[in-house]
Amino acid sequence: MKLTYRALMGACAVAALSTGATAETITIATVNNGQMIQMQGLTDDFTAKNPDIDVEWVTLEENILRQRVTTDVATKGGQYDVMTIGTYEVPIWGKQGWLVPLSDLPESYDADDILPAIRGGLTVDGELYAAPFYGESSMVMYRRDLMEAAGLEMPEAPTWEFIGEAARAMTDRDAEIYGICLRGKAGWGENMAFLTAMGNSFGARWFDMDWKPQFDTEAWANTLNFYINLMTDAGPPGASSNGFNENLALFQTGKCGMWIDATVAASFVTNPAESTVADQVGFALAPDNGLGKRGNWLWAWSLAIPAGTQKEEAAKKFVEWATSKDYLELVAAKDGWANVPPGTRTSLYENPEYAEIPFAKMTLDSINSADPNNPAVDPVPYVGVQFAAIPEFQGIATAVGQQFSAALAGTTSVEDALANAQNLATREMTRAGYIK
Repeated sequence: MKLTYRALMGACAVAALSTGATAETITIATVNNGQMIQMQGLTDDFTAKNPDIDVEWVTLEENILRQRVTTDVATKGGQYDVMTIGTYEVPIWGKQGWLVPLSDLPESYDADDILPAIRGGLTVDGELYAAPFYGESSMVMYRRDLMEAAGLEMPEAPTWEFIGEAARAMTDRDAEIYGICLRGKAGWGENMAFLTAMGNSFGARWFDMDWKPQFDTEAWANTLNFYINLMTDAGPPGASSNGFNENLALFQTGKCGMWIDATVAASFVTNPAESTVADQVGFALAPDNGLGKRGNWLWAWSLAIPAGTQKEEAAKKFVEWATSKDYLELVAAKDGWANVPPGTRTSLYENPEYAEIPFAKMTLDSINSADPNNPAVDPVPYVGVQFAAIPEFQGIATAVGQQFSAALAGTTSVEDALANAQNLATREMTRAGYIK
C-alpha cells in the first residue's frame, strides 16, 4: 500500500512539474469597472496567442484595490504580477523603484503612438513605468437648447467669464433647471480634482518651488470665490454632497445647463437609453482665463508590473497585449468602435470610423491640452494636473476638500476655508520634511 501511495504521489509530482513547465500563471489585480470587465471577457484571445501563460484575475472595488496593491508593491510581496493603477501612483512608485520599467517593449508595440500627455504622466526620468489602458480629461458638456434659449452660443474654447454668464442665464429654479453642475463632495479625487484643475487656470498651484503651500495667495482666493459665487447663483441645491455620479444623474434628467467633468461621461449623456437630453448635448474645452492653462485634468487607468513579481516576462506579454493597437481592434470587432478604451493612442483618433463619434475630437483636444509635467501657470516641483504626485497628497487634499466643501455648504467662509487649508497643508508638509 505504501509503495502504491508513493508511486501515485510520484506520478502526481511529475504531472505537476510537467504542467508547471507548460503553463505559467500570472495574477492580475484590477478595478471592477466596465472596461476592465470587458478585458477579462477577451482574455481567451491572449491565452490563445500565449498558450504557455494562464491568467488569474483579482477584481476589486477601487478603494480596496488601492489598499491591496499599495501594500503588495511597497513590500515587494509578489502577490500580483500585473496591477491596475492610476496616474497618481505611477510617478511615485516609479521613483521608488517599485515598478518594472516598460521601456523595452517590442518595436511593434509602438510606444510613440501613446498620446504625449498620457505618456508624460506615466514616465519618470525618461522611463515608461505603466502602459495606459484608457485615459480621460475633463470638458464642458452643455444643453444646446438651453444655450440657444438664453441667446448665447458656446465657443469651442470658452472662458470662465462666459461660463459664469451662461450658467446664470440658463438657470430657472422654478423649473428645477440649474445653469451649472460641478463637484462639491469632499475628497482628493472628488471636489479637489475639479478645483485643482480649475485653480491651474486661475494661476493657482498647490506648492511653490520650495514646497510651501499656496492657499494664502490671491490666485486661490479668486478660484474659490468664483466657484462658490457661481454655484450659489446657478448651481443645484445640496451641491456640497454632489460628486460625479450625482451630477451625472442631474444632467441626464435635464436639470443641468452645463456640467464640467470627465470626458468618459460623454458616452453616458449622449446615450438615449440613459439620458433624457441625449439629442441636445454639445461639448467644449474646459474653460480658461487667458493665462495659458485650461481647467481640465488628466487621468489614466494603466497596467503596471510590480518589482516583486517573479514572472516579469509573462507579465510584460500581457501588458503589451492589453494596451496594444490590436486590442482596440479586437474590442471594436466585438462591441463597436464607440466602446473601445478611449484616450490612449494617437492612431485611434486618426481612425476615420472612430472620428465619427461626436465626442471623439473634443476628448482628444482636452487630453492634449493637459500637461502633467507643467500643470500650473507658475513653476511647480510636482508632477500631476489635478493632483501633486507625492505620497502625502491624498491625506492633505482630502482635508482641504472638506474645508472647501464646507465653504460651498455655507458653514464656513471662503477666507476661513483657505486659512485652514494653508495651516493644515503647512503642518503636514513640515511634518513630512518638505519644509523646515
